[in-house]
Amino acid sequence: MKILAFAASNSRKSINRVLVEYAASRLQSRFLSSAEVEFLDLNDYEMPIYSVDRENADGIHRLARAFFAKIGGADAVIVSFAEYNGFVTAAWKNIHDWMSRIEMRVWQDKPVVLLAATPGPRAGANVLGTQEFTAPFFGMDIIGKHGVGKWGEAWDGERLIREDDITELDAILSILSNGEMARTV
Repeated sequence: MKILAFAASNSRKSINRVLVEYAASRLQSRFLSSAEVEFLDLNDYEMPIYSVDRENADGIHRLARAFFAKIGGADAVIVSFAEYNGFVTAAWKNIHDWMSRIEMRVWQDKPVVLLAATPGPRAGANVLGTQEFTAPFFGMDIIGKHGVGKWGEAWDGERLIREDDITELDAILSILSNGEMARTV
């Protein structure tokens, strides 16, 4: 099973990058050792702000096509969303906008694990909610979502330490791995 994993943030020190890497590692070590994980960094997909004028003049940006192809080549996606002012980051919104011009079903009906990490107590509730609300329009098959709030209390520098976060993450990763098992039986 090929897993595409990324933080929907362009911060090099993103706690969402830490969370998505931890989740992918946990998937491989506890549930699906054969999983092949590819990590993407949004900084490698920086492009001009989407506008119809740019699209008409130059076509779809090549980096948008490349990111779209990465999603298409994966069996599933694990993504952790940073929440900026209650919504996705500008970096992710721009990539998403460019890809939606290729195909509105940006997620290409792939199973997706939605995560979010925040320093505050709401655990990315707004960003996870907007992604869940828009999922049907953009071809996202959500198999589970979990937000980790109060990151400083949840993460010890190496792993999640709150039992409720661990239990919820493991339940979602189990669903993902069971989906793979169902396809191979």
